[in-house]
Amino acid sequence: MRAIDIKLWRELWDMRMQALAIAMVIVSGVAIFIMSLSTYDSLKETRDSYYRVHQFSDVFANLTRAPMSLAQRIEAIPGVAKVETRVVTYVNLDVPGFKDPVSGHMISLPRHQERQMNRLFLTQGRLVDPSRDNEIVISVEFAKAHQLELGDKIWAIINGRRQALTIVGKGMSPEYIYQIAPGAMFPDYQRYGVMWVARKPLASAYDMEGAFNNVTLKLNRNIEPKAIIEQLDNLLKPYGGTGAIDRHDQLSHRFLDEELKQLQNMATMFPIIFFAVAAFLLNVVVSRLISLQREQIAILKAFGYSNLAVGVHYSKLILMIVVMGIFIGTFLGIWMGTSMSELYSQFYSFPYLVYELKPWVLVSAGVVSIGVALVGTLYAVRKAIKLPPAEGMRPDQVAIYRPTVVERWGLQTLFSQPTRMILRHLERRPLKSLLTSLGISMAFGIMMVGGFQEGAINHMIDVQYKLSQREDMMVFFVEPSAEDALYSLKSLEGVQHTEGIRMVNARLRHEHRSYRTGVQGIEPDSELRQLLDANLSPIHIPKDGVVITDYLAQKLHLKLNDLMTIEVLDGKRPVLQVPVAGIVKEYVGLNAYMHRDTLNHLLKEGNVISGALLTVDEDAQQSLYAKLKNMPKVVGVVEQSAAIDGFNETMEETILFFTFISTLLGGSIAFGVVYNSMRIALSERHRELASLRVLGFRRSEVAFILLGEMALLTFIAIPLGFLIGYGLCAYLAFNFDSDLYRIPLVLGIDVYAFSALVVIVSSLISGSLIWRNLAHLDMVAVLKAKE
Repeated sequence: MRAIDIKLWRELWDMRMQALAIAMVIVSGVAIFIMSLSTYDSLKETRDSYYRVHQFSDVFANLTRAPMSLAQRIEAIPGVAKVETRVVTYVNLDVPGFKDPVSGHMISLPRHQERQMNRLFLTQGRLVDPSRDNEIVISVEFAKAHQLELGDKIWAIINGRRQALTIVGKGMSPEYIYQIAPGAMFPDYQRYGVMWVARKPLASAYDMEGAFNNVTLKLNRNIEPKAIIEQLDNLLKPYGGTGAIDRHDQLSHRFLDEELKQLQNMATMFPIIFFAVAAFLLNVVVSRLISLQREQIAILKAFGYSNLAVGVHYSKLILMIVVMGIFIGTFLGIWMGTSMSELYSQFYSFPYLVYELKPWVLVSAGVVSIGVALVGTLYAVRKAIKLPPAEGMRPDQVAIYRPTVVERWGLQTLFSQPTRMILRHLERRPLKSLLTSLGISMAFGIMMVGGFQEGAINHMIDVQYKLSQREDMMVFFVEPSAEDALYSLKSLEGVQHTEGIRMVNARLRHEHRSYRTGVQGIEPDSELRQLLDANLSPIHIPKDGVVITDYLAQKLHLKLNDLMTIEVLDGKRPVLQVPVAGIVKEYVGLNAYMHRDTLNHLLKEGNVISGALLTVDEDAQQSLYAKLKNMPKVVGVVEQSAAIDGFNETMEETILFFTFISTLLGGSIAFGVVYNSMRIALSERHRELASLRVLGFRRSEVAFILLGEMALLTFIAIPLGFLIGYGLCAYLAFNFDSDLYRIPLVLGIDVYAFSALVVIVSSLISGSLIWRNLAHLDMVAVLKAKE
């Protein structure tokens, strides 16, 4: 081994704690990069494979009733490869041992599974016998939630008739990777289940023999669905078609697609921060090392080592630190990626979810880490290369000392001598002090992002379900009913207050932009459905016009008093021109609201309602559930509190995981910046600190000078870190905005406090390590002449 390589290993050992602190920052960047992209690849590859093997449809459409002969006309549309008609319906379920109301989505199966689109993946049991009307295959998540096994029975209200159904299989479908009820914010596997039945008995129960009310299409490759959807809508319009959608608008696919986008954002934003901090630390450490080794560099060059050899020597030192970070970060990233995949398996129903780490992800992580490190230290290494031997033999130029601001203002009597030393040192190196504080503030930012998500989700739920949707439960009817149905509900024991609601599917248009959503007709003085302005204060629904959510207004480029076209997709499908009378704040979905009487008047269907909002007596809930289950007109019940509780239970593990990760990452930055800054300061000032010890300063007084400086920089970093953290959270919230939900930018005092706590603890740990080093100051060496 060459002498210069022995020098390299010796230096690396001497600065092992500094190297480890820098490596941990690189570890964090590599780990989050690998975790995000590998999880993204795993989800995407699993989804695409599942879609391909199980023939996930490209176009979906609901209608009232159409003859089977229409399927041939649909298949004749240019670009359509395959057509499958189905009978689908929503039913009330009665599950043994569970008293709350349960809704079921019942889907017919074709006689031959191999011809089916959206094919079932059976995890247990078999498919239903086409000739039997009492067999079902249920979704795996629903079975888990109720601990249902093969042979168990559940009861369903099928077109007003109570029928026992025997479970013969458990399965999954690419249509329901994310199994969520229509209009819900999150899954509730106990109260919403998907089941598949034989077509013949289901069609017979709903007068659908030789007919269908749902159709799915598979398109030829490279075919745009827009033109096909237009032709399909024209064919289905006479049969009560409610407007076809492509795969992008299919509910399960949309949720999964949004999750993939978030993973991509995570893979971009966080690694940039960590790699930037690592480059800064490497630059500071290597610059200081080269400054301390000026004489050694001069001797190496005098002994015949070329400029290139010296540059390669310091580049090797940098690379060894970076490679150590890449090595540890790779294993940490793989562990985090597999943990993320396990968490996703709680939300998404895949028959398999194989963790996949593509080689390009590892290569990219390594190349980016090394590239950023070399670029960040280029200036420092260049100084070593360009240093002339004669110049390196001379001592460093003595710094120019001048009175500080404190001394010029005559305030020196207010501070002790060690405190004035701290202030003097900070003022003489303002750029370095600022960069150190900036590095510490980055740790605050990372920590705040981790805490922000939990608080934002809680705020979103509070606004949606405590301020806006204030009902205890929402009841859906099989079809629009007369307002008298409210009296039937109000007469039930335990019902305290009822309000009718009218809902229609519609396509909203403004200029060339359009969006498909629901228009809700609510009561003018509604107590249970509050519309909120930008300040979250309730507003009244106007008699005329439509009120839309802020994100919908932004999407369609609408403002107050603009005319909006509403193409109703239900019933007689009228086309309405309505002015925008208000814009309200909502975090979930894109919705439109109208005065219920006005909506019914425009639809010309009389005073009807689609469902009801209820508040109920908690003590009478169970008996009320039993009565609602047996009401033929009621097709579904959504209980708000139960859904929220289920969501919180499911999210608890996820939130803990992300809190752990953000604490780990934020702590690594804080420790890396603070420890290296202290260690470098000790290296730079060891002579003067040892001199102070010789002059009689106690160890605690010397430590105060060094640690007090870092404490002051950390204190300065706190407000700067809060600003950076707020900016990162705002960026995250902006990138998470989607049609499905918007993350509110809400930061509670607990987020700021926890972020500060983690950084301060990391600083204290760094300070304790430096305290030990102060015990080993060489007080004899400082008495010798430096030359």
